[in-house]
Amino acid sequence: MNKKIIIFSLLCLLAMACSNDDEDSRDMEKPSIDMGFKNAYPQNCVILYRGESFPFRAVFTDNEELGNYNIEIHNNFDHHSHSTDDVECDLEPKKTPVKAFVYNQDFSIPLGKNIFEADNEIFIPEDVDTGDYHFMVRLTDKAGWQQLKAISLKIKDRN
Repeated sequence: MNKKIIIFSLLCLLAMACSNDDEDSRDMEKPSIDMGFKNAYPQNCVILYRGESFPFRAVFTDNEELGNYNIEIHNNFDHHSHSTDDVECDLEPKKTPVKAFVYNQDFSIPLGKNIFEADNEIFIPEDVDTGDYHFMVRLTDKAGWQQLKAISLKIKDRN
């Protein structure tokens, strides 16, 4: 009986030594969104104008490999919050949207990149509601980890 216990113990040790435990090699880190450098845009509380385009510039990084990103813009006429920036912008009075600007677009990042400079142009139609909006960036890495950056902005008439 001792022989069986010894053989079983040796087999268990051998199985543990040969196991494919990838715990240490798995990507367990979220990617990062940098919108704090000199040419990054937009910044919190910026004013944008109907009928005009504006740039989106950010730098994305990950310890392993980036996946893709999404840009979403939606109204904040009800004063809700996403709380990723500690700067509070002045809000206009609450209102009901009539034709609010809605933007939701996915973008690919070339395979194998762990740093990527995003540079997109976004057009604001001339006939959308003016007021308070949220600009949100969701960055996902290849492992599925996601980072969110949300800022507040205003859309106004140029005149």
